[in-house]
Amino acid sequence: MSNHHGHDERQNGGGFEQQDLGSRPVYGFLISLVVVGVLLYYVLWGVFHFLDAFNRKQERPVNPMVQAEQDTREPSTPHTNLKIQQEFPEPRLEDNERTELAPFRYQEEQKLNSYGWVDQNAGVARIPITKAMELIAQRGLPTTPQAGTAPTSTVGMAQAAAAVADTSNKPSTAKPAGKGKKQ
Repeated sequence: MSNHHGHDERQNGGGFEQQDLGSRPVYGFLISLVVVGVLLYYVLWGVFHFLDAFNRKQERPVNPMVQAEQDTREPSTPHTNLKIQQEFPEPRLEDNERTELAPFRYQEEQKLNSYGWVDQNAGVARIPITKAMELIAQRGLPTTPQAGTAPTSTVGMAQAAAAVADTSNKPSTAKPAGKGKKQ
């Protein structure tokens, strides 16, 4: 019985579609796609020019002191781009890092390896870094006082220095501040 059913399906065309899609609907779709694309192009072009004209009308007038060399909305030639790049304020994008960074690095190396004034009025000078490392190796780094000890005052230091420098035969009565006991 199942054989009989399969035979009927083949005769009635139930196994596959008998009618193919014609070329007319395919060409019609492609032509309509091109027409819609061209139509959209001109609609967008018209909207852009309408909005551009509206924007030009609404712009505030430029200050008469400013002299514009060119319209910034128009593409420029490489010659004017070079001029704009030279006048553009810092920081600028780097075109070639090696050539633009070399003068800065040379200047920094000169500062690190030469003598000079940082602030001449205050008496602050710079020395070459190798000389500074030698001085630190000889003298050592400054240390902070131990916790719990009071720093000596400038008055006490001056009195102690005066007592040491006193060459007279009088016994010294000055005691350094902070070192004597309370009475």
